[in-house]
Amino acid sequence: MAQPRGSRKTLIIAVAVVALVLLLPGASLVYNAGGGESCTRCHEIQPAWERWTNSAHREVPCQDCHGGTLTTDLRFHTSNLRRLIHHLRGDVPAQVRLVDAADIERITAKCRGCHRREYADWMAGPHSATYADIFLDKEHNTKRLLMDDCFRCHGMHFPGSIEELVEPVATQGPWRLKRPELAGKPVIPCITCHEVHRRGEPRQSRDGEDRAAEQPEQLMPSSLALFDRRTQVYLGAAAMPVPLMKEGDRAVKVSPDPRQSLCYQCHAARASAQVGTGDDRTPRGVHEGIGCLACHAGHAMETRASCANCHPRFSNCGMDNEKLNSLMRDPRNRFDIHTVKCADCHPKGVPPRRYR
Repeated sequence: MAQPRGSRKTLIIAVAVVALVLLLPGASLVYNAGGGESCTRCHEIQPAWERWTNSAHREVPCQDCHGGTLTTDLRFHTSNLRRLIHHLRGDVPAQVRLVDAADIERITAKCRGCHRREYADWMAGPHSATYADIFLDKEHNTKRLLMDDCFRCHGMHFPGSIEELVEPVATQGPWRLKRPELAGKPVIPCITCHEVHRRGEPRQSRDGEDRAAEQPEQLMPSSLALFDRRTQVYLGAAAMPVPLMKEGDRAVKVSPDPRQSLCYQCHAARASAQVGTGDDRTPRGVHEGIGCLACHAGHAMETRASCANCHPRFSNCGMDNEKLNSLMRDPRNRFDIHTVKCADCHPKGVPPRRYR
């Protein structure tokens, strides 16, 4: 007896679905079997794997950050299947890149798993700003035209142009995101300033043994590097010089702290290198020569307790440090901590120092 055509079609669809379900983890198995070294079967992953073997994360298996065969994340398996199909077709990219917001979000979540304090500080600070915070800011958008160069510091991993993200690209709104799913996503995720595969020594072993005591203190974390959107590669902070800044013709004293070379990539002056232009925050006045991270603590960028680092109890003019800190934080205060001078508070003459 012939099988009804409808039943045959249903059977074919069912077989195809079962095959696909079995194929998805199978594709992931190809990519994950045998540990990290098996990743090098794909020649485009070889450079990343070689960097990982010399990085501070070399004791963290690939699947801990990138997902494993048994993960329930369907998108992980479909991505692997897509890559496998590309390989079979001979369509292999020269370099593997994270270009999807979901990939960025997944990696950021993995950072949180091991770096909980740093993640919490980052979330509490200004660098956890979202696409909505930055690109739908009415005050900014009415003063300055949005452009692709915004992605140099905000949304470095966004794969398209400003026209593909926001509309209208004009100084008159209202503005909206053309990709609304990005509204709550961070524009400066962890991997903006940290290269996971960058050469370095592990600070902690896989069994939880802290190795920090066995190593010299690091002024600059080995992972500290800026992701350059144009070239899609990282530039290590150690390779970026701290710029020479000027106030008129005068050379401004700048802290030699090499970590702040990373800060200057976004908080940069205009081409004239004049302090205070663009988004430059180079200290001058009473704080000239002090580095960014002397006051801005960790990932939170909090400055509340920073005055006490240099002024344990009194300011140079004898004022109680807590009172001075409160005055500077007062919304009515017209002075900027980056530029304040003694004469700003003492227009009739600077009194002699009472505290030394």
